[in-house]
Parts: sequence; C-alpha cells; structure tokens
Amino acid sequence: MLTLAGRHAFITGSTQGIGLEIAAALRTAGASVILHGLRRDNLAIEAVQRCRSEGEDAPLVTGDLADPMPDGPISVAEQALVINPSIDTLVCNAGTFIDTPFLEMPFEIFDRTMKLNVYSQYVLIQHFARHWVSKGIRGRILLTGSINGRLSEPTHVAYDTSKGAIEAMLRSLCVSLAPLGIRVNGIAPGLFRTPLTEPALQDERVRRWMELHTPNGQVPGASACSGAAVFLLSDLADHIHGQMLLVDGGMSVWQQPDPPEEWMPRILHH
Repeated sequence: MLTLAGRHAFITGSTQGIGLEIAAALRTAGASVILHGLRRDNLAIEAVQRCRSEGEDAPLVTGDLADPMPDGPISVAEQALVINPSIDTLVCNAGTFIDTPFLEMPFEIFDRTMKLNVYSQYVLIQHFARHWVSKGIRGRILLTGSINGRLSEPTHVAYDTSKGAIEAMLRSLCVSLAPLGIRVNGIAPGLFRTPLTEPALQDERVRRWMELHTPNGQVPGASACSGAAVFLLSDLADHIHGQMLLVDGGMSVWQQPDPPEEWMPRILHH
C-alpha cells in the first residue's frame, strides 16, 4: 500500500542531501520526479542519473529561489510545470544555513535565510495551489522543517527563526488548503550526515556529543528521512493534515542527557 505510483512530484533543493534522498525514495515508490538545483553542476548531473529509472528520465530545473522575490520561485515553478503540467506533489526542501554569531551577523544573511527558507516556500505553494485548484487537482505538499524550529542553538538565530516560521506556516496552510483538497504536512529532521554537517561530524568529540544527545545514539545519513516523506505523501496518510513529524531519533524529547565525563567535576563542584 505504500506506493506513489501515478503521482508526479517536484522536489526543490534535490541535488544533494535530504532533498536528493527524498527524490530518490519517491522515484522508488513509483512517482515521476522533477529535480531542482541552484545550477547544473556535477552534483546536479549525478542526482539526475541516480533518480533516472528504466524508460523514464528525472528532469532538472535550475534557479535561485531567493533572488529575486517572488519572480525567482515562480520562474522555477513554471519551468517544472512546462516539463510536466500534471505535477500533483510538491516537496519544499530547499534551504540554507549561513548564520554567523548574532551580534556580528549582517542583515543580508538574515534576509537571504528568510527569503530562501520561508518566502520561497510560501510563493511556490501558493503558485502550485492556484494551479491545482484551477485544474481540479488534489495536491500534496511536504515541507522540510527542522528540529531547530522548536529547539535552539547558539549561532542559529536566523536559521532557527526560519524553521519556526515554517512550522507555523504549515499549520495555517493546512487550515487554508485542506478544504480545497490539498494536503500539507512536514518533516523536521534532527541531526543527519549531509554535506552541510559532515565537516563538523568529522570531529569525533562533536560526533560523540551529538550521539549522546540522541536517545537512539545514532547520527544517520540523510536517507533516514525518506520513509517518513514517502509515507506522508502516500494514500496511507490521507487523514493526516497539518502535522510536522520530527525525524530525530528522539533528540527533541530528551531534556537533559548525561553530560560528557570530562564535564562531571565542574558540574559536581557547582
């Protein structure tokens, strides 16, 4: 029953990381997919090759969803709809983390973070929803949020703000779009091994600290999000609306894991 056969998906930010893993999983589940990346580079070409199936291509559209607004997202959406006017599944995954310490962060970094992580999703969803309503298409939407939409970290003010906005927007979109036959849900990943996080995780101390903060003790690859994405977009989730599913190994529910051993003397002293 867990199949997406006959569905037509467009996945933003799908040339690497979580977006690519979601695209590959949707393709394996039977959906046709259109990929999106900032540019047609080697990563994009490899992603297309991975998502191809026998007798069916995985087209790629390119464009910066943050600049200019709202023309950038609409141009990207129209590229995808020209390729396949029957798109009925939208995965808004493209995003960025470019924070610097708050007191040093220029407004331009906050502005670009919000444009890409929040505004572009708003514009894309509105554009596709209008298209679907005019064509009588019962669309499905998946937003990629983050555990940082609920929990905070130092040097993450812009990113955490954007992911909190995504979770609030998801709930309001549900109220607006569910009556029109459009289902909206999201996934909130915890810590995964992606091109963005891999440099930090190369430090064994950082990796052990992150494993300690995760009840199941794992820092998996981005493919750990795939099953949740396929499920939420499938018929099995037909009565699930407006939900942000945390895919985090339990990290978000553990208030105070044991500190590292080297911290114990200082904690006991205080």
